[in-house]
Amino acid sequence: MSYPEIRPRRLRRTPAIRRLVSETRVDPAELVVPMFVKEGLTEPRAISSLPGVLQHSRDSLRKAAVEAVQAGVGGIMLFGVPEQRDPTGSGGIDPNGILNVAIRDVVAEVGDATVVMSDLCLDEFTSHGHCGLLTADGEVDNDSTLAAYAEMAVAQAAAGVGMVGPSGMMDGQVGVVRRALDAAGHQDVAVLAYAAKYASAFYGPFREAVESALEGDRRTYQQDPANLRESLREVALDVAEGADLVMVKPALPYLDVVSAVRAAVDVPVAAYQVSGEYAMVEAAAANGWIDRERVMLETLTSIKRAGAQVILTYWAVEAAELLRQRY
Repeated sequence: MSYPEIRPRRLRRTPAIRRLVSETRVDPAELVVPMFVKEGLTEPRAISSLPGVLQHSRDSLRKAAVEAVQAGVGGIMLFGVPEQRDPTGSGGIDPNGILNVAIRDVVAEVGDATVVMSDLCLDEFTSHGHCGLLTADGEVDNDSTLAAYAEMAVAQAAAGVGMVGPSGMMDGQVGVVRRALDAAGHQDVAVLAYAAKYASAFYGPFREAVESALEGDRRTYQQDPANLRESLREVALDVAEGADLVMVKPALPYLDVVSAVRAAVDVPVAAYQVSGEYAMVEAAAANGWIDRERVMLETLTSIKRAGAQVILTYWAVEAAELLRQRY
């Protein structure tokens, strides 16, 4: 049978029918909101390239965490911005460094009402802006960096984090972090592996948010945007090393990667809708070129449809509220 007996438009006729047969729905519990906390701030500070996103003070971070829980968001990913940096990123390991203090603050405020996560990388804390320690000739030293990641993971776990996110793309990072956590008695702390993190041009606004000191690029450790099979290899290695979840970053330019990763693994798949993706939509909406809320939800739906079970997005709290209204 075909037209006129078959009329697919019947299932699009009313909002109620469209809701009934919708194949993909984003749930607020699947959204994770990244939050930045800057050492020494007494009031939150706007980030010019990320409209609506803030560098938080400790007090405003606690309030924002409560608001996220009230919106039904599934998790909070914390990033620390220190006042002082050094070549080894020691502030990321210091129990009294801003990220570890922020973990304690948020856990004390919201407990287990949402998943408190932390970025596990040195780039926010190093004076050179790279994700690892450098050799004498300026190359990123993979293996000495792993030792620092192990210390950083244990410090974050001791602060009370529920999930660490090793994001530096060092070879072996997931296994080293997992073993360090287990040896320190933190077997219940989960690992969200940034398994397929690309050397993308979409990270620009994020670097303003964390006041990055980076000169040059990270192409010797982050992945080539041209490569898909390489991502599947990286993902397989991370799962074998003990990753509880794996992530693709960025999201929208890499939906094919998200889909391929989903088909390849049996652990939850996350995707990070990064700062440049967010900023492009906000800029277009500010100029009146697009419908901001519709585009926001359309992008999140496309990431979910591609196979991501968890989505990190700066719109998480607002999107959660819109989704509750919709469904």
